[in-house]
Amino acid sequence: MIDPRLQTLRVLHELGTVTATAEALHLTPSTVSQQLRQLSAGLGLGLLEPAGRKVRLTPAALALVEHADALFVRWEEARADLAGYADGVAGRLRITGVATAITAVIAPAAARLRDELPRLAVEIGEDPDENRFELLLSGRADLAVVIPAPDGPAPNDARFVQLPVLEEPQDLLVPAGHRFAPCARQGVALAEAGTESWIRAGDPADQHQLLLSACARAGFTPPSAPPRAGLVRGRGPDRARLRDRSGAAAGAGAGAVPGRAGAAARGAAPRKAVRGGRPART
Repeated sequence: MIDPRLQTLRVLHELGTVTATAEALHLTPSTVSQQLRQLSAGLGLGLLEPAGRKVRLTPAALALVEHADALFVRWEEARADLAGYADGVAGRLRITGVATAITAVIAPAAARLRDELPRLAVEIGEDPDENRFELLLSGRADLAVVIPAPDGPAPNDARFVQLPVLEEPQDLLVPAGHRFAPCARQGVALAEAGTESWIRAGDPADQHQLLLSACARAGFTPPSAPPRAGLVRGRGPDRARLRDRSGAAAGAGAGAVPGRAGAAARGAAPRKAVRGGRPART
């Protein structure tokens, strides 16, 4: 087994504070500090140095983190190889993901896993307030279906195995009677919507970041609509509707919605395809 103190050091390197590390690992801050002191004493090397209200890893600690990352990768590979010798797969698989991915990808896969591996307990969570890569790093999730964000790990980050699952183009949602309303067939270039007020919708950690990145590539920053306007999920995780008296249906602004999200409910606004540079989440 790998020394758990190495995992503590890895999470501290990612989060930057002892308090955040303790929360992520479900430990007390004093336990985190004690583990790191013990690890430092055992190696005979200083691992941390103060940096304002945070701590900074020393060059020795950074080198150790690289080795720890490699060890954890090899450990996961070893566990996968050894699973073939077990009498059936058992245990718990924790999956986290964005809402439309739960409907389109995760739930069908979980149902198949439950049929093929009845001793495997599959747990699914949306976790919109969490950084899903941090959930993986801290061991609170085993798989994550995410929308790549500019500030996320690089595709070649050795700590994670990242594979494309699907591409989901985004549609533009506008009020009925809007100037884009007649453009349903030919679509709208995203740059043409640069002067619209935009409704912030979806998971702020990825869905909104996707919109910001796409708008930046189109040459503008989307102005925000009033906070009370917004897109919310309807009765099913793959249904989208607008709040009564707010949102695009009430003329508060434009919004981007996943192409896989269901048709808007009664009274909601028309959707338009975005031409050229259409934002898509993978």
